[in-house]
Amino acid sequence: MTDTRYLVHGVFWDGPPASTPADDAGGPVLRLQSPEGDFRELSLRAGSRLGFKVVEPGRFCLGHVQVQSAGSRRHILCGSAAPALRGKQCERCFVLDESRLMHDFHRGGRVTPGLRDYLMQEHWLYVATFAGGATKVGTASGPRKWNRLAEQGAAVARYVARAEDGRVVRVLEDLVTAGVGLTQQVRSAAKAEALLRPLPAGAVDEANSRAAGDVRALLARTAVDGFQAVEEQWLRPAHADALYGSASRHAYPHALDQGRHGFSIAALGGANALARLDGTDAEFVVNLSQLAARTVVLGEYASEVPAVQEALF
Repeated sequence: MTDTRYLVHGVFWDGPPASTPADDAGGPVLRLQSPEGDFRELSLRAGSRLGFKVVEPGRFCLGHVQVQSAGSRRHILCGSAAPALRGKQCERCFVLDESRLMHDFHRGGRVTPGLRDYLMQEHWLYVATFAGGATKVGTASGPRKWNRLAEQGAAVARYVARAEDGRVVRVLEDLVTAGVGLTQQVRSAAKAEALLRPLPAGAVDEANSRAAGDVRALLARTAVDGFQAVEEQWLRPAHADALYGSASRHAYPHALDQGRHGFSIAALGGANALARLDGTDAEFVVNLSQLAARTVVLGEYASEVPAVQEALF
């Protein structure tokens, strides 16, 4: 067991996309920052075990991003290891973070040369539906076309347009929100809650197909140039499938802002794990996004099983 304190940066899906539904694609990991500033990645594939204790109260700044080009970005660590005041950042790192500027680029907002290079590459517009039926519109750069949806934790998704750059795709995204009514964000807590009682797979696919059709109909009427409508389905990673089945599961009974935790991962979708606790056959949905910006020590820890298991059923 190690006493090294790690700052959690979150769950990332940086591996290659699946080529067939049977592929174990994506290589999901929990990314951790050591006190020296280097990074360690823990596999979150099905069958892996995660054990840790939270050792500091509150959240701490994860630093900021410099975008150098379409294919290169640099993560700058917070120089003062300050408490996080703006989401997962201190005030200074929030102001310096170049990635936040991309959301106003299509409205004439200023961007750095590196961020402009990133935004001028091909982008995709997608429609994603989650386990409870909530549906959103979103965008992804060409190189992260698949990974973006894996990190979102979509149950079903379809690409509806390929845009020549990031300005055009964000104009389209705003048009879809105004014209079709699709939101651009679904809260992580809502995604986790929906996994406790997921809708049947057919119902989720039907909701997504219907929304994607509405979006394509809107795009067919728009005067915006610089994009091509497409009909392409996103391929969900196979090791996420168990999260979207009909088996009984329960909300994880412990807050991730304190205490000791340890469980085996049966499946992972986005940042939500289907976990098995030692000493019970019950399965639990753990929202690992709640760990981001917290300080942990890794070890052979185990989550306490609820004293009255009957209350779970």
